Amino acid sequence: MKKSFLFSFILTLAIYHGHSQNFIGTAIYQSKTSIQGDFGPPDMPEARKQEILERMKKAMEKSYELTFDRSTSIYIEEEKLVTPSVDQGRGGPRFGMFSTTGGTYYKNIQGQVYTNSVETFGKKFLIKDSLPQLNWQLTSETKKIGNYTCYKATAVKTIDTTSMENLRNMMRPPRRGNGDKAGEQEQKDSVQGNSLLARIESPKEQIITAWFTPDIPVGQGPGPYWGLPGLILEVNDGRTAILCSKIVLSPDKEIEIVQPKRGKEVTQAEYNKILVEKMKEMSERFRNNGRRGGGPGGRP
Repeated sequence: MKKSFLFSFILTLAIYHGHSQNFIGTAIYQSKTSIQGDFGPPDMPEARKQEILERMKKAMEKSYELTFDRSTSIYIEEEKLVTPSVDQGRGGPRFGMFSTTGGTYYKNIQGQVYTNSVETFGKKFLIKDSLPQLNWQLTSETKKIGNYTCYKATAVKTIDTTSMENLRNMMRPPRRGNGDKAGEQEQKDSVQGNSLLARIESPKEQIITAWFTPDIPVGQGPGPYWGLPGLILEVNDGRTAILCSKIVLSPDKEIEIVQPKRGKEVTQAEYNKILVEKMKEMSERFRNNGRRGGGPGGRP
């Protein structure tokens, strides 16, 4: 009964604000991803671990611009120069070997569909599929984000752990030649969980916490998030936090929101399958190169 009343109250606020003006505008978001757990071989100096962690955290800090109206939105990542890899030394995690750069996420919440334009492994893909549905639970908790009063909402999201498992397998160093005890120990350490990716757990569910404002009554939000009676200004999935830092409303300005069209058209499931296959190919190539060259950084 209490939740029903709360929903009705927030919806009334959204409708009231919605009748007062036409909501078209842009919002700037910053995202940060936390990294938890120990990693690396036992003899890696602590200072070196911290250096790698700091570089990884920097690489995971991103900025986005969301342009929105009542029915559509487009969420564009601001591109920046990325380091080819976090650690080029032997045994270090090589994140430059696989990458998804840029990205444009278009949502049509009336049709409940999205188009995600990404470039992965040097190839452009156009992912078209139905918008993910989250069963949002509204709460009475509020806080201010800038000048906007925001309400808290939570949801539980089931996630696919396939990608992380394949990344773990890919990052395991190849076995070296027979009799190379150091190489065998490196392989053993990686499998037992000394590598960074092996230490990152793959949760099967995520608790999503969002903060939305009925003052801007559009059901839009950053990336795949949507479906609340107000613009989502902050969202956190436990690892990645996305926070709105600026909003510019343009009720009298006509803004064109164009759906991306370039790239090979695939569904989300098809794209995930392509990623898995590409990771397998790169893993095999990495292992073969290691066998021929005596391992990463080694000599023939």
